[in-house]
Amino acid sequence: MLAGFAIAASSAGCILTKDLPDPALDIPGGYKAALTKVSDAPPTLDWWRAFRSTELTTLMEEAQRVNLDIAAAVARFRQADAQARITGAALLPTLSGAGSETYSRTSGSSASGLSIGGREVVNYNASLAASYQLDFWGQNRDAAQAAEETAVASRFDREVVALTTLTSVANAYFQVLASQDRIRTAERNIASAERILNAIRDRFKAGTGTDLDVAQQESVVANQRALVPPLRQTLDQNINALATLVSRPPESVRVTGGSLNNIAIPRVTPGLPSELLTQRPDVRRQEAQLAAATANVGSARAQFFPSIQLTGQGGYQSSALSALFQPHAAFFSLVGSATQPIFDGGRILGNFELTQAQQDELLQTYRKTVVQSFADVDNALVAIRQTTIRLRLQRDVVAASLRAFQLSEQQLRAGTADIVTVLNTQQTLFQAEDVLWQAQLARLQAIISLYQALGGGWEPKVERPVDAL
Repeated sequence: MLAGFAIAASSAGCILTKDLPDPALDIPGGYKAALTKVSDAPPTLDWWRAFRSTELTTLMEEAQRVNLDIAAAVARFRQADAQARITGAALLPTLSGAGSETYSRTSGSSASGLSIGGREVVNYNASLAASYQLDFWGQNRDAAQAAEETAVASRFDREVVALTTLTSVANAYFQVLASQDRIRTAERNIASAERILNAIRDRFKAGTGTDLDVAQQESVVANQRALVPPLRQTLDQNINALATLVSRPPESVRVTGGSLNNIAIPRVTPGLPSELLTQRPDVRRQEAQLAAATANVGSARAQFFPSIQLTGQGGYQSSALSALFQPHAAFFSLVGSATQPIFDGGRILGNFELTQAQQDELLQTYRKTVVQSFADVDNALVAIRQTTIRLRLQRDVVAASLRAFQLSEQQLRAGTADIVTVLNTQQTLFQAEDVLWQAQLARLQAIISLYQALGGGWEPKVERPVDAL
Protein backbone atom coordinates (compact mmCIF):
# COMPACT_ATOMS: atom_id res chain seq x y z
CA MET A 1 0.00 0.00 0.00
CA LEU A 2 2.79 2.43 0.90
CA ALA A 3 4.59 1.59 -2.34
CA GLY A 4 1.42 2.45 -4.27
CA PHE A 5 1.19 5.84 -2.55
CA ALA A 6 4.84 6.55 -3.33
CA ILE A 7 4.31 5.73 -7.02
CA ALA A 8 1.23 7.95 -7.13
CA ALA A 9 3.08 10.81 -5.45
CA SER A 10 6.01 10.57 -7.84
CA SER A 11 3.83 10.41 -10.94
CA ALA A 12 1.55 13.31 -9.98
CA GLY A 13 2.31 16.69 -11.47
CA CYS A 14 0.93 19.79 -13.07
CA ILE A 15 -0.06 19.38 -16.70
CA LEU A 16 -0.52 23.13 -17.11
CA THR A 17 2.62 25.11 -17.84
CA LYS A 18 2.61 28.62 -16.37
CA ASP A 19 5.22 31.24 -17.11
CA LEU A 20 5.50 34.71 -15.70
CA PRO A 21 3.60 37.27 -17.80
CA ASP A 22 5.72 39.46 -20.01
CA PRO A 23 6.03 42.90 -18.35
CA ALA A 24 6.83 44.47 -21.75
CA LEU A 25 9.37 46.88 -20.29
CA ASP A 26 11.52 49.29 -22.25
CA ILE A 27 14.98 48.95 -20.69
CA PRO A 28 17.18 51.93 -21.64
CA GLY A 29 20.78 51.38 -22.62
CA GLY A 30 22.05 53.93 -20.10
CA TYR A 31 21.01 56.63 -17.69
CA LYS A 32 20.25 60.05 -19.10
CA ALA A 33 22.10 61.86 -16.33
CA ALA A 34 25.08 59.49 -16.08
CA LEU A 35 28.49 60.97 -16.79
CA THR A 36 30.75 58.18 -15.56
CA LYS A 37 31.85 55.24 -17.64
CA VAL A 38 30.17 51.88 -17.26
CA SER A 39 33.56 50.25 -16.70
CA ASP A 40 34.05 52.12 -13.43
CA ALA A 41 33.73 50.12 -10.23
CA PRO A 42 30.16 49.76 -8.87
CA PRO A 43 29.34 50.52 -5.21
CA THR A 44 30.72 47.98 -2.77
CA LEU A 45 28.62 46.08 -0.24
CA ASP A 46 29.95 48.25 2.60
CA TRP A 47 29.29 51.42 0.61
CA TRP A 48 29.22 53.66 3.69
CA ARG A 49 32.97 53.19 4.20
CA ALA A 50 33.52 55.40 1.15
CA PHE A 51 32.65 58.42 3.32
CA ARG A 52 35.69 57.57 5.50
CA SER A 53 34.00 58.19 8.83
CA THR A 54 34.83 55.71 11.57
CA GLU A 55 31.87 56.78 13.68
CA LEU A 56 29.45 56.40 10.76
CA THR A 57 30.82 52.93 10.01
CA THR A 58 30.35 51.92 13.66
CA LEU A 59 26.74 53.13 13.65
CA MET A 60 26.02 51.34 10.37
CA GLU A 61 27.38 48.03 11.60
CA GLU A 62 25.53 48.33 14.89
CA ALA A 63 22.26 49.10 13.11
CA GLN A 64 22.63 45.96 10.99
CA ARG A 65 22.99 43.87 14.14
CA VAL A 66 20.37 45.33 16.46
CA ASN A 67 17.86 47.39 14.47
CA LEU A 68 14.35 46.32 15.45
CA ASP A 69 12.81 46.88 12.02
CA ILE A 70 15.37 44.52 10.50
CA ALA A 71 14.72 41.98 13.26
CA ALA A 72 10.97 42.17 12.59
CA ALA A 73 11.61 41.65 8.85
CA VAL A 74 13.69 38.56 9.67
CA ALA A 75 10.83 37.21 11.80
CA ARG A 76 8.46 37.79 8.88
CA PHE A 77 10.49 35.73 6.44
CA ARG A 78 10.81 32.98 9.06
CA GLN A 79 7.02 32.99 9.22
CA ALA A 80 6.89 32.78 5.43
CA ASP A 81 9.29 29.82 5.47
CA ALA A 82 7.10 28.01 7.99
CA GLN A 83 3.99 28.76 5.94
CA ALA A 84 5.72 27.37 2.85
CA ARG A 85 6.43 24.12 4.72
CA ILE A 86 2.81 23.95 5.87
CA THR A 87 1.50 24.48 2.34
CA GLY A 88 4.00 22.06 0.81
CA ALA A 89 2.89 19.27 3.17
CA ALA A 90 -0.13 18.68 0.90
CA LEU A 91 2.23 17.29 -1.75
CA LEU A 92 3.12 14.30 0.44
CA PRO A 93 0.98 11.44 1.74
CA THR A 94 -0.26 11.61 5.31
CA LEU A 95 0.49 8.58 7.46
CA SER A 96 -0.81 7.86 10.94
CA GLY A 97 -0.62 4.90 13.26
CA ALA A 98 -3.10 3.81 15.91
CA GLY A 99 -3.27 1.16 18.59
CA SER A 100 -6.05 0.28 20.98
CA GLU A 101 -7.13 -2.20 23.61
CA THR A 102 -10.88 -2.64 24.10
CA TYR A 103 -12.28 -4.40 27.15
CA SER A 104 -16.00 -5.19 27.36
CA ARG A 105 -18.25 -7.37 29.54
CA THR A 106 -21.73 -8.60 28.60
CA SER A 107 -24.66 -8.62 31.03
CA GLY A 108 -25.18 -11.71 33.22
CA SER A 109 -29.00 -11.74 33.06
CA SER A 110 -31.10 -13.65 30.51
CA ALA A 111 -34.52 -12.99 28.96
CA SER A 112 -36.18 -15.45 31.41
CA GLY A 113 -34.76 -13.63 34.38
CA LEU A 114 -32.21 -16.27 35.19
CA SER A 115 -28.81 -15.07 36.29
CA ILE A 116 -25.93 -16.49 34.32
CA GLY A 117 -22.29 -15.53 34.16
CA GLY A 118 -21.45 -12.53 31.98
CA ARG A 119 -18.89 -12.75 29.17
CA GLU A 120 -15.72 -10.67 29.17
CA VAL A 121 -14.18 -9.74 25.80
CA VAL A 122 -10.76 -8.16 25.18
CA ASN A 123 -9.89 -6.93 21.69
CA TYR A 124 -6.50 -5.64 20.52
CA ASN A 125 -6.04 -3.45 17.44
CA ALA A 126 -2.95 -2.04 15.68
CA SER A 127 -3.38 -0.18 12.39
CA LEU A 128 -1.68 2.14 9.93
CA ALA A 129 -3.70 4.64 7.84
CA ALA A 130 -2.51 6.66 4.87
CA SER A 131 -4.11 9.13 2.48
CA TYR A 132 -2.93 11.08 -0.52
CA GLN A 133 -4.53 13.55 -2.86
CA LEU A 134 -3.29 12.84 -6.37
CA ASP A 135 -2.09 16.25 -7.51
CA PHE A 136 -2.64 15.45 -11.18
CA TRP A 137 -3.73 19.00 -12.04
CA GLY A 138 -1.02 20.72 -9.99
CA GLN A 139 -3.26 22.48 -7.47
CA ASN A 140 -1.15 21.63 -4.43
CA ARG A 141 2.13 22.06 -6.26
CA ASP A 142 1.14 25.53 -7.43
CA ALA A 143 0.02 26.46 -3.94
CA ALA A 144 3.37 25.28 -2.57
CA GLN A 145 5.22 27.25 -5.23
CA ALA A 146 3.22 30.37 -4.38
CA ALA A 147 4.15 29.98 -0.72
CA GLU A 148 7.82 29.51 -1.63
CA GLU A 149 7.82 32.63 -3.82
CA THR A 150 6.17 34.55 -0.99
CA ALA A 151 9.00 33.43 1.28
CA VAL A 152 11.50 34.67 -1.31
CA ALA A 153 9.66 38.00 -1.43
CA SER A 154 9.90 38.21 2.36
CA ARG A 155 13.67 37.85 2.14
CA PHE A 156 13.89 40.71 -0.33
CA ASP A 157 11.58 42.69 1.93
CA ARG A 158 14.18 42.26 4.65
CA GLU A 159 16.78 43.71 2.28
CA VAL A 160 14.49 46.67 1.56
CA VAL A 161 14.10 47.33 5.29
CA ALA A 162 17.85 47.00 5.85
CA LEU A 163 18.66 49.42 3.02
CA THR A 164 16.10 51.93 4.31
CA THR A 165 17.56 51.63 7.81
CA LEU A 166 21.14 52.17 6.64
CA THR A 167 20.28 55.21 4.54
CA SER A 168 18.32 56.61 7.50
CA VAL A 169 21.39 56.18 9.71
CA ALA A 170 23.58 57.98 7.18
CA ASN A 171 21.11 60.83 6.70
CA ALA A 172 20.63 61.29 10.44
CA TYR A 173 24.38 61.25 11.06
CA PHE A 174 25.04 63.86 8.38
CA GLN A 175 22.21 65.95 9.83
CA VAL A 176 24.07 65.82 13.15
CA LEU A 177 27.27 67.02 11.52
CA ALA A 178 25.45 69.78 9.64
CA SER A 179 23.75 70.97 12.82
CA GLN A 180 27.07 71.07 14.65
CA ASP A 181 28.65 73.05 11.81
CA ARG A 182 25.76 75.49 11.68
CA ILE A 183 25.82 75.97 15.45
CA ARG A 184 29.55 76.74 15.39
CA THR A 185 29.00 79.16 12.51
CA ALA A 186 26.12 80.83 14.33
CA GLU A 187 28.22 81.24 17.48
CA ARG A 188 31.08 82.67 15.43
CA ASN A 189 28.67 85.06 13.75
CA ILE A 190 27.30 86.11 17.12
CA ALA A 191 30.84 86.99 18.20
CA SER A 192 31.37 88.97 14.98
CA ALA A 193 28.07 90.79 15.44
CA GLU A 194 28.95 91.66 19.03
CA ARG A 195 32.33 92.95 17.88
CA ILE A 196 30.57 95.22 15.39
CA LEU A 197 28.11 96.26 18.11
CA ASN A 198 30.95 97.35 20.38
CA ALA A 199 32.48 99.34 17.55
CA ILE A 200 29.15 101.10 16.88
CA ARG A 201 28.72 101.85 20.57
CA ASP A 202 32.18 103.40 20.61
CA ARG A 203 31.15 105.62 17.68
CA PHE A 204 27.97 106.53 19.49
CA LYS A 205 29.92 107.52 22.60
CA ALA A 206 32.28 109.57 20.45
CA GLY A 207 29.31 111.36 18.89
CA THR A 208 29.84 109.99 15.37
CA GLY A 209 27.03 107.43 15.60
CA THR A 210 23.39 107.41 16.48
CA ASP A 211 21.22 105.49 18.86
CA LEU A 212 19.45 104.02 15.82
CA ASP A 213 22.72 102.51 14.63
CA VAL A 214 23.15 100.82 17.98
CA ALA A 215 19.58 99.51 18.01
CA GLN A 216 19.92 98.09 14.51
CA GLN A 217 23.08 96.19 15.38
CA GLU A 218 21.54 94.94 18.62
CA SER A 219 18.73 93.54 16.47
CA VAL A 220 21.31 91.71 14.34
CA VAL A 221 22.91 90.19 17.45
CA ALA A 222 19.55 89.12 18.88
CA ASN A 223 18.53 87.58 15.56
CA GLN A 224 21.72 85.52 15.41
CA ARG A 225 21.20 84.30 18.97
CA ALA A 226 17.64 83.27 18.13
CA LEU A 227 18.92 80.98 15.38
CA VAL A 228 20.82 78.74 17.79
CA PRO A 229 17.97 77.01 19.74
CA PRO A 230 16.30 75.52 16.60
CA LEU A 231 19.69 74.22 15.48
CA ARG A 232 20.30 72.58 18.85
CA GLN A 233 16.82 71.09 18.68
CA THR A 234 17.58 69.60 15.27
CA LEU A 235 20.89 68.26 16.62
CA ASP A 236 19.25 66.52 19.57
CA GLN A 237 16.41 65.14 17.48
CA ASN A 238 18.79 63.53 15.00
CA ILE A 239 20.89 62.03 17.79
CA ASN A 240 17.67 60.56 19.20
CA ALA A 241 16.82 59.25 15.73
CA LEU A 242 20.19 57.50 15.61
CA ALA A 243 19.50 56.02 19.04
CA THR A 244 16.22 54.56 17.76
CA LEU A 245 17.92 53.11 14.70
CA VAL A 246 20.48 51.31 16.87
CA SER A 247 17.79 50.24 19.36
CA ARG A 248 19.17 52.11 22.33
CA PRO A 249 17.70 54.76 24.63
CA PRO A 250 18.89 58.28 23.77
CA GLU A 251 20.65 58.61 27.13
CA SER A 252 23.08 55.82 26.25
CA VAL A 253 24.05 57.18 22.80
CA ARG A 254 27.04 59.45 22.42
CA VAL A 255 27.62 60.90 18.99
CA THR A 256 30.86 62.80 18.70
CA GLY A 257 30.17 64.03 15.21
CA GLY A 258 32.57 66.63 13.92
CA SER A 259 32.21 68.50 10.67
CA LEU A 260 30.96 67.88 7.17
CA ASN A 261 34.38 69.04 5.98
CA ASN A 262 35.86 65.79 7.32
CA ILE A 263 33.56 63.60 5.21
CA ALA A 264 35.01 62.21 1.98
CA ILE A 265 32.95 62.51 -1.17
CA PRO A 266 32.73 59.10 -2.87
CA ARG A 267 32.40 58.61 -6.59
CA VAL A 268 29.41 56.40 -7.27
CA THR A 269 29.00 54.54 -10.56
CA PRO A 270 25.39 53.73 -11.49
CA GLY A 271 26.18 50.92 -13.90
CA LEU A 272 23.64 49.86 -16.53
CA PRO A 273 19.84 50.06 -16.13
CA SER A 274 19.58 46.36 -17.00
CA GLU A 275 21.82 45.55 -14.01
CA LEU A 276 19.53 47.50 -11.72
CA LEU A 277 16.78 44.90 -12.08
CA THR A 278 18.91 42.34 -10.24
CA GLN A 279 20.32 44.77 -7.66
CA ARG A 280 17.34 46.63 -6.21
CA PRO A 281 15.64 44.51 -3.52
CA ASP A 282 12.25 46.16 -4.04
CA VAL A 283 12.28 45.13 -7.72
CA ARG A 284 13.23 41.57 -6.78
CA ARG A 285 10.52 41.54 -4.12
CA GLN A 286 7.86 42.60 -6.62
CA GLU A 287 9.13 39.97 -9.07
CA ALA A 288 8.79 37.24 -6.43
CA GLN A 289 5.31 38.44 -5.49
CA LEU A 290 4.31 38.33 -9.16
CA ALA A 291 5.63 34.77 -9.38
CA ALA A 292 3.57 33.83 -6.31
CA ALA A 293 0.46 35.38 -7.85
CA THR A 294 1.06 33.47 -11.09
CA ALA A 295 1.30 30.20 -9.16
CA ASN A 296 -1.93 31.08 -7.33
CA VAL A 297 -3.66 31.46 -10.71
CA GLY A 298 -2.57 27.93 -11.61
CA SER A 299 -3.79 26.58 -8.29
CA ALA A 300 -7.16 28.32 -8.74
CA ARG A 301 -7.47 26.97 -12.31
CA ALA A 302 -6.86 23.40 -11.08
CA GLN A 303 -9.93 23.64 -8.84
CA PHE A 304 -12.12 23.28 -11.97
CA PHE A 305 -10.89 19.69 -12.44
CA PRO A 306 -11.68 16.54 -10.42
CA SER A 307 -9.99 15.98 -7.08
CA ILE A 308 -8.59 12.46 -6.85
CA GLN A 309 -8.12 11.08 -3.33
CA LEU A 310 -6.48 7.80 -2.32
CA THR A 311 -7.00 6.44 1.20
CA GLY A 312 -5.95 3.20 2.74
CA GLN A 313 -5.85 1.49 6.10
CA GLY A 314 -4.28 -1.75 7.20
CA GLY A 315 -3.29 -3.46 10.41
CA TYR A 316 -3.95 -6.30 12.80
CA GLN A 317 -6.90 -7.09 15.05
CA SER A 318 -7.11 -9.96 17.54
CA SER A 319 -8.71 -10.89 20.82
CA ALA A 320 -5.41 -12.30 22.03
CA LEU A 321 -2.38 -10.09 22.35
CA SER A 322 -0.04 -12.98 21.54
CA ALA A 323 -1.83 -13.55 18.23
CA LEU A 324 -2.14 -9.88 17.28
CA PHE A 325 0.55 -9.88 14.61
CA GLN A 326 -0.26 -13.28 13.10
CA PRO A 327 -1.11 -13.39 9.38
CA HIS A 328 -4.72 -14.40 10.01
CA ALA A 329 -5.26 -11.26 12.16
CA ALA A 330 -4.36 -8.85 9.34
CA PHE A 331 -6.90 -6.59 7.62
CA PHE A 332 -6.73 -3.76 5.10
CA SER A 333 -8.88 -1.44 3.02
CA LEU A 334 -8.01 0.76 0.01
CA VAL A 335 -10.31 3.42 -1.42
CA GLY A 336 -9.89 5.66 -4.42
CA SER A 337 -12.33 8.53 -4.96
CA ALA A 338 -12.77 11.37 -7.42
CA THR A 339 -14.80 14.51 -6.77
CA GLN A 340 -15.84 16.76 -9.63
CA PRO A 341 -17.31 20.19 -8.83
CA ILE A 342 -20.66 20.60 -10.62
CA PHE A 343 -22.34 23.61 -9.04
CA ASP A 344 -20.92 25.79 -6.29
CA GLY A 345 -22.67 29.08 -6.94
CA GLY A 346 -19.70 30.50 -8.85
CA ARG A 347 -17.21 30.20 -5.96
CA ILE A 348 -14.46 28.49 -7.99
CA LEU A 349 -14.92 30.82 -10.95
CA GLY A 350 -14.92 33.85 -8.67
CA ASN A 351 -11.74 32.66 -6.94
CA PHE A 352 -10.07 32.11 -10.33
CA GLU A 353 -11.00 35.59 -11.53
CA LEU A 354 -9.81 37.05 -8.22
CA THR A 355 -6.37 35.47 -8.56
CA GLN A 356 -6.15 36.68 -12.15
CA ALA A 357 -6.94 40.24 -11.07
CA GLN A 358 -4.38 40.01 -8.27
CA GLN A 359 -1.79 38.79 -10.75
CA ASP A 360 -2.54 41.70 -13.06
CA GLU A 361 -2.26 44.16 -10.16
CA LEU A 362 1.13 42.80 -9.19
CA LEU A 363 2.25 42.87 -12.82
CA GLN A 364 1.44 46.57 -13.05
CA THR A 365 3.08 47.20 -9.68
CA TYR A 366 6.20 45.38 -10.85
CA ARG A 367 6.31 47.47 -14.03
CA LYS A 368 5.92 50.69 -12.05
CA THR A 369 8.64 49.64 -9.59
CA VAL A 370 11.06 49.03 -12.44
CA VAL A 371 10.24 52.30 -14.20
CA GLN A 372 10.44 54.17 -10.89
CA SER A 373 13.84 52.63 -10.16
CA PHE A 374 15.24 54.10 -13.39
CA ALA A 375 13.78 57.50 -12.49
CA ASP A 376 15.21 57.28 -8.95
CA VAL A 377 18.73 56.76 -10.29
CA ASP A 378 18.41 59.61 -12.79
CA ASN A 379 16.97 61.92 -10.13
CA ALA A 380 19.83 61.09 -7.76
CA LEU A 381 22.43 61.68 -10.50
CA VAL A 382 20.86 65.05 -11.35
CA ALA A 383 20.75 65.95 -7.66
CA ILE A 384 24.44 65.11 -7.21
CA ARG A 385 25.43 67.18 -10.23
CA GLN A 386 23.32 70.20 -9.34
CA THR A 387 24.17 70.20 -5.62
CA THR A 388 27.87 70.02 -6.55
CA ILE A 389 27.48 73.06 -8.80
CA ARG A 390 25.48 74.85 -6.12
CA LEU A 391 28.12 74.09 -3.52
CA ARG A 392 30.89 75.48 -5.70
CA LEU A 393 28.94 78.66 -6.41
CA GLN A 394 27.98 79.04 -2.77
CA ARG A 395 31.62 78.89 -1.75
CA ASP A 396 32.24 81.79 -4.13
CA VAL A 397 29.38 83.65 -2.45
CA VAL A 398 30.88 83.08 0.99
CA ALA A 399 34.33 84.18 -0.14
CA ALA A 400 32.98 87.40 -1.66
CA SER A 401 30.71 88.06 1.31
CA LEU A 402 33.56 87.55 3.76
CA ARG A 403 35.79 89.98 1.89
CA ALA A 404 32.99 92.57 1.78
CA PHE A 405 32.33 92.16 5.50
CA GLN A 406 36.01 92.49 6.40
CA LEU A 407 36.33 95.67 4.33
CA SER A 408 33.20 97.17 5.84
CA GLU A 409 34.46 96.40 9.36
CA GLN A 410 37.78 98.05 8.63
CA GLN A 411 36.02 101.12 7.30
CA LEU A 412 33.73 101.15 10.32
CA ARG A 413 36.67 101.26 12.68
CA ALA A 414 38.25 103.96 10.54
CA GLY A 415 35.04 105.96 10.75
CA THR A 416 34.43 106.03 6.99
CA ALA A 417 31.85 103.25 6.59
CA ASP A 418 28.14 103.73 6.22
CA ILE A 419 26.33 101.77 8.94
CA VAL A 420 23.81 100.48 6.41
CA THR A 421 26.63 98.96 4.36
CA VAL A 422 28.02 97.26 7.46
CA LEU A 423 24.62 95.84 8.36
CA ASN A 424 24.06 94.52 4.85
CA THR A 425 27.48 92.92 4.48
CA GLN A 426 27.36 91.09 7.79
CA GLN A 427 23.82 89.79 7.25
CA THR A 428 24.79 88.64 3.76
CA LEU A 429 27.83 86.83 5.15
CA PHE A 430 25.93 85.20 8.00
CA GLN A 431 23.26 83.90 5.65
CA ALA A 432 25.77 82.75 3.03
CA GLU A 433 27.77 80.73 5.57
CA ASP A 434 24.66 78.99 6.85
CA VAL A 435 23.49 78.20 3.32
CA LEU A 436 26.94 76.76 2.57
CA TRP A 437 26.53 74.08 5.23
CA GLN A 438 23.06 73.29 3.92
CA ALA A 439 24.49 72.92 0.42
CA GLN A 440 27.15 70.49 1.69
CA LEU A 441 24.47 68.48 3.46
CA ALA A 442 22.31 68.43 0.31
CA ARG A 443 25.17 66.98 -1.75
CA LEU A 444 25.80 64.21 0.77
CA GLN A 445 22.10 63.41 0.91
CA ALA A 446 22.02 63.24 -2.89
CA ILE A 447 24.86 60.70 -2.80
CA ILE A 448 22.98 58.63 -0.22
CA SER A 449 19.86 58.76 -2.39
CA LEU A 450 21.91 57.37 -5.28
CA TYR A 451 23.15 54.49 -3.14
CA GLN A 452 19.55 53.79 -2.16
CA ALA A 453 18.33 54.06 -5.76
CA LEU A 454 20.98 51.54 -6.81
CA GLY A 455 19.88 49.08 -4.14
CA GLY A 456 22.87 49.58 -1.86
CA GLY A 457 26.16 47.82 -2.53
CA TRP A 458 26.63 45.35 -5.36
CA GLU A 459 28.20 41.93 -5.26
CA PRO A 460 31.60 42.00 -6.96
CA LYS A 461 31.61 40.63 -10.46
CA VAL A 462 33.58 37.44 -11.01
CA GLU A 463 35.60 37.68 -14.17
CA ARG A 464 35.81 34.44 -16.07
CA PRO A 465 39.32 33.58 -17.18
CA VAL A 466 39.86 33.49 -20.90
CA ASP A 467 41.48 30.25 -22.03
CA ALA A 468 44.67 30.76 -23.97
CA LEU A 469 44.44 29.70 -27.59
